[in-house]
Amino acid sequence: MAAKFEIKKAKNGEFVFNLHASNGQIIATGGETYATVESCKKGVESVRKNCAAPVEDQTVEGAEKLSNPKYELYKDNGGEFRFRLKAANGVKIALSEGYKSKASAKNGIASIGRNAPEAPVVEAAE
Repeated sequence: MAAKFEIKKAKNGEFVFNLHASNGQIIATGGETYATVESCKKGVESVRKNCAAPVEDQTVEGAEKLSNPKYELYKDNGGEFRFRLKAANGVKIALSEGYKSKASAKNGIASIGRNAPEAPVVEAAE
């Protein structure tokens, strides 16, 4: 199975996307919900456009603040590592799951860079 962006209907009737790795695991989820499939596809294109952004490691005290677009690597309240991809305008366009280690979160970021540019967009059956 190849990597793919999957668009599906959210509980609120809007649309969301997930980027799946070739093993089926979700690498990232869209940062917002979209009113239409077309606008959701624009969100996917934004991830593709920005997926090579640098990483701002917010887990390191005094780390350099980068301008957008960028990935923000951080530790959540539960102690897990997460990242979010921000577009040039500062909007969160992709969010990760929680990872036990920083290395795993960095692997997730690298996976987006490898998979997002060529991953096809599929619409989930309802």
